[in-house]
Amino acid sequence: MAQRLALRRLLSLTPRGPPASPGRAFGTSAGRRSTFNVQDGSDFQDRVVNSPKPVVVDFHAQWCGPCKILGPRLEKMVAKQEGKVVMAKVDIDDHTDLAIEYEVSAVPTVLAMKNGDVVDKFVGIKDEDQLEAFLKKLIGA
Repeated sequence: MAQRLALRRLLSLTPRGPPASPGRAFGTSAGRRSTFNVQDGSDFQDRVVNSPKPVVVDFHAQWCGPCKILGPRLEKMVAKQEGKVVMAKVDIDDHTDLAIEYEVSAVPTVLAMKNGDVVDKFVGIKDEDQLEAFLKKLIGA
């Protein structure tokens, strides 16, 4: 309970940047959209919890410096997996409910989910070798 209150206080004090444009996916072609922004709780349920593929969930914030480093690095590593895994990006300022539900107390927090369950997690920045190991463990390669 104390974590929830602290997170709510933190989120209410943080400056908010311009809203992200909804529905934008990242990728080099329409057929290879391995990264997407979560739009709401229902979208998270449909595209993450009910995903047939393993999902990397990146909880981030626009004001978070380390998130700006990790995000593109993680997107690049997910794209290299050639569709074996997808990546969901969750802005904690827009989706406080999801951040609380998944006990996100700092950003960046990255969850590995398989069949709707969290199977692994890390907080902070990782280098490419660490990210590759994290993804391989999730995929089972």
